[in-house]
Amino acid sequence: MSDRFDSSVDLDERVGFDDVDLVVTDLDDESDYDDVDDDYDDVDDLDDATDDDIDFVVALYREDGLPTIVPLDADLANDLDALIAQLQRLPGDAGATGLASINREVLVAVRARGPRHVQVMTSDIYYADVWPIVRDVADYFGVEPGEGETPEDGPFGDLSLFADQGLKEESLEALSLDDEDTGSDEMAERIVRAIRFDSATFEQVIDDYWDGEDDSEDD
Repeated sequence: MSDRFDSSVDLDERVGFDDVDLVVTDLDDESDYDDVDDDYDDVDDLDDATDDDIDFVVALYREDGLPTIVPLDADLANDLDALIAQLQRLPGDAGATGLASINREVLVAVRARGPRHVQVMTSDIYYADVWPIVRDVADYFGVEPGEGETPEDGPFGDLSLFADQGLKEESLEALSLDDEDTGSDEMAERIVRAIRFDSATFEQVIDDYWDGEDDSEDD
């Protein structure tokens, strides 16, 4: 997919087996294998969010103290690793934040400060079985929704990623729980205001998000 926006921002680009005691398990019932394979197939077969599904992907950062909000390519709403890599290219004083909203139902937030300090959260881990980027969040933490201490739904991940910017963990959790009523796009706007970026600029970027695609198609 071609870039949607012109921007002044540069967005380039085992242990051996010899000493292991083997345990043989009765696996006569081949359905055991089938069940496992089906589980993996279900995950691998997740469809990418389409342009109709993706609300927006934006980056927020401060350069020389100046708050900046820029649109990012919509393809990044399907690939957490690619989104992280893109954020790491941006020149933020304290790193860059990415917000990806899908279908007004789930938000993924990422904050990248250098190559090793990355924080990730989603407003609803339930959608790990629906949208690839939420599945990426689950894989990033090595969890499955509903297993162990991982919730079946609701906010999950590093909810402290905005704590130093004035949005405490419990407040972000509350915003995530509220998005059932308000939508993930409005949750993103509330985050923008809470971390002291200009909400009017954010709204303008979102309003123009898909207009940029229309313009590029006309060229």
